[in-house]
Amino acid sequence: MSALGVNDLAATSGDISRPILIGADISETEGQPMSSSDERRQPQTLFGELLRQRRQTAEEFRDEAMRFARERGSSATISARHVQRLASGRRADGRPLGLPQPPLRRLLEDMLSVPIERLLEPVPETAPAVADQDLGLQARLAAGRNLDLETVDLLRQKLDITRVIDRRLGASALLGELRAQIDQMEQAKRHVLNQSVRSSLAEVIVDASALAGWQSLDQGFVSESWDHYDTAQTAAREARSPALEAYACAGQAVVLLDIGEVAAAVELTEYARSIAKGKVPSLLLSWLTAGYGEACAASREHQKCMRAFDEALRIMPADIDNSETPYLVFDSTHLARWRGSALARLGAREAIDVLSEVLNKLDPTFARAETALRVDLVQVFTATGGKDEATAHAKRARLLATQIRSERQRKRLTSLLASG
Repeated sequence: MSALGVNDLAATSGDISRPILIGADISETEGQPMSSSDERRQPQTLFGELLRQRRQTAEEFRDEAMRFARERGSSATISARHVQRLASGRRADGRPLGLPQPPLRRLLEDMLSVPIERLLEPVPETAPAVADQDLGLQARLAAGRNLDLETVDLLRQKLDITRVIDRRLGASALLGELRAQIDQMEQAKRHVLNQSVRSSLAEVIVDASALAGWQSLDQGFVSESWDHYDTAQTAAREARSPALEAYACAGQAVVLLDIGEVAAAVELTEYARSIAKGKVPSLLLSWLTAGYGEACAASREHQKCMRAFDEALRIMPADIDNSETPYLVFDSTHLARWRGSALARLGAREAIDVLSEVLNKLDPTFARAETALRVDLVQVFTATGGKDEATAHAKRARLLATQIRSERQRKRLTSLLASG
């Protein structure tokens, strides 16, 4: 059972004036106007009470549930008539309603942040009504108590799978799902009282938001990318993790580079390194230093750039162990690719040898990395007069960029070919 909810149980659904038909006879026609006696009738389950707070008709809740299911790839289905049954707790023949099928059960729990058994508990008509806002908050706090470290670990595993698929297939098929997952975790975190669980969940939010930031940037959604990285920084501070905050800052610096804010990018990468030194694993510090080198290349500071990449190589551990930095895929090959990219940005011919060697070593499943590398080769061959080589790499880069739907690399390639 998932304890993560994305809807505020006490929220209304906008400009809707008529409440759902709560506790109605199931044989009534869907959408039929309620009589005055129906309107006075109290909901017979907690599910019905929560829907009453949302002031939704059965049809409106059905439509929201089906949208929710489609966004998450769920096979669950629900009709307006079934919504009414869940609200009344009774079948059409009057018998008690049993538990829904597992897909629908999970869908309702995810939407409302309440276990299905609790949703179907009767609400005594004679009992004093609990204030709407109190009940909604109690439900969300109950969901927060159900979220434990094991659940957080499952969320982390799901994110790791997303990261692998992203490397291979690109962001277009994943970004919507990742946005929804971040929203779920953000909503859930607000009602987690256990500080250890809350901190662990914040760490996963950093990782997910940074990945969403990178995916958004690759898709051409620059403002959204910035916002995701900002969310990552905020969550990192709540997790009290200098490593994650530095990681998020360095990622956000790439957004600055893409919009031409080079000086700000240099400053932000310097800040990331300053909060990281002495507090983070050496692999992360090496990555942060390479990020600073990239920013220096963009600012045309050749010597600072090369010194940074030399330092990153010195810092990098001989044996790569990313158990402390599972969000980071980085080794000497990736560092060399990054260095070659910086050299290409500087127009240095030596970038050709560096990038060509990396191309021979690069894991073929890293589709986005290969795309960027080939665009870098187009850049340096164009700058050095290698027209045929530039054309060959451009052809492959265009195919890959289209395959993974990388708007960022398509724009880079178009700009280079136009200027060449």
